[in-house]
Amino acid sequence: MERCGWAGPEQIYLEYHDTDWGVPEYDSRALWEKLILDGFQAGLSWITILKKRENFREAFAGFDPDVIATWGPDDVDRLLGNAGIIRHRGKIEATLSNARVWQKIEAREGFDTYLWNYVGGTPVQNSWKTLAEVPAFTALSEQISKDLKKEGFRFCGPTIVYAFMQAVGMVNDHLTTCPRHTEVKALIRR
Repeated sequence: MERCGWAGPEQIYLEYHDTDWGVPEYDSRALWEKLILDGFQAGLSWITILKKRENFREAFAGFDPDVIATWGPDDVDRLLGNAGIIRHRGKIEATLSNARVWQKIEAREGFDTYLWNYVGGTPVQNSWKTLAEVPAFTALSEQISKDLKKEGFRFCGPTIVYAFMQAVGMVNDHLTTCPRHTEVKALIRR
């Protein structure tokens, strides 16, 4: 058995693949963090975000959306000066406004419930044998993207949403030749 072909060769990438990617996440705050990080990844490689993840967490108050929702233009300027993160004004401003949207959804039904309802609360179990079979987006990620945008989210296109769904275990896209496929499949919430 071999890991998924995208994992590696750097140790940080291998550890992410082996411990984090595809593991079902049900915490609203953690889901929001991962969606924001996937938005920052747009146009970049995931390894870039992964290497800066701790810097992002420090710069964005541990990705506490209730804190970030109170931030304004001075905070955007402060973040634009932080060389430890991706300094993209649009993505930073979207993070602040996305925090306010998160609050609205969280108060209404829970951000975790909102997202997991798209898959009936149970991860979609795919059976890809090669990386070439894994889609960049699906009809479901297009629908979630559309709905998130309707709620007010930004930087959440269908490809970003599908990468997010893979990362948080809404879909199990570990290849069937990867030992993590079976391990992650067993992590279904009871």
